[in-house]
Amino acid sequence: MGKPIVGILYDFDSTLAKQDMQNFGFIPEMGMTPAEFWKATTEFAEKTGVERTLSYLYVMKTMAEAQGKKMTAAWLKEFGKNIEFWPGVLDWFARINAYGAKFGIKVEHYLISSGNKEIVSGCAIAKEFRKLYACEYLYDEKTKEAIWPKQVINYTQKTQYFYRISKGVYDTKDDEGVNTHVPEHRIPYSNIIYIGDGMTDIPAMIIAKSNGGKSIAVYPKGEEHKVETLVRDGRVNYVCPADYREDKALDKVIKLIIQGVAINDELGKRENKDIPTD
Repeated sequence: MGKPIVGILYDFDSTLAKQDMQNFGFIPEMGMTPAEFWKATTEFAEKTGVERTLSYLYVMKTMAEAQGKKMTAAWLKEFGKNIEFWPGVLDWFARINAYGAKFGIKVEHYLISSGNKEIVSGCAIAKEFRKLYACEYLYDEKTKEAIWPKQVINYTQKTQYFYRISKGVYDTKDDEGVNTHVPEHRIPYSNIIYIGDGMTDIPAMIIAKSNGGKSIAVYPKGEEHKVETLVRDGRVNYVCPADYREDKALDKVIKLIIQGVAINDELGKRENKDIPTD
């Protein structure tokens, strides 16, 4: 029997990164401010009825084409280098992995984002995730330019990845595997943590919390009002400032959860067995 696994599932924009990932490179490349770009996306969605995630993917593509930019995966990936993260994010993964190892726990990290997979794959922490789920374009084989959305993840679709990750069914084409009953999951629901920043993460937070896992909402320091509704409605287990540095609130909560998993695992091993006495 292998080590117990704790799976930490993350949103990206405003959770790990300080803003939407497009704000750091793509939007300035278009000669726009983030406010202008997202306003254009909202207006397109409202005018056409196109779902909001599909809307931003469409607007990105058409804006790039209008400016004569060759929108390839490699071009988008370059923008990932500009992403700015909350304090402590860059060394968070190694630190938490090492802490889990002290208690005999294997920690795995998973990204579930409505942002661009191409952009996030170029960022400093992309290598830290066992699986990276995000929106992705299909590219023309000859020109290498984006022609159609290949993968779209909106806030409700995020919930399926909770089950995929728990079962270890990572291939998004494997619908049968994710829906098939199995007696034992690779990562028990109770060992899954979801970290997000707001309203678009609510379905995933509820899934984690209601299945015995933990959901955590992070917020910019001093802006607690952004998560008040989540707390009031019982959508999350914990709220913490978006500060991933050692000994900060989020670091302490995650470490306590890891300790709890280790304790429960040890108790499970002792269940129905004689406990030696002095």
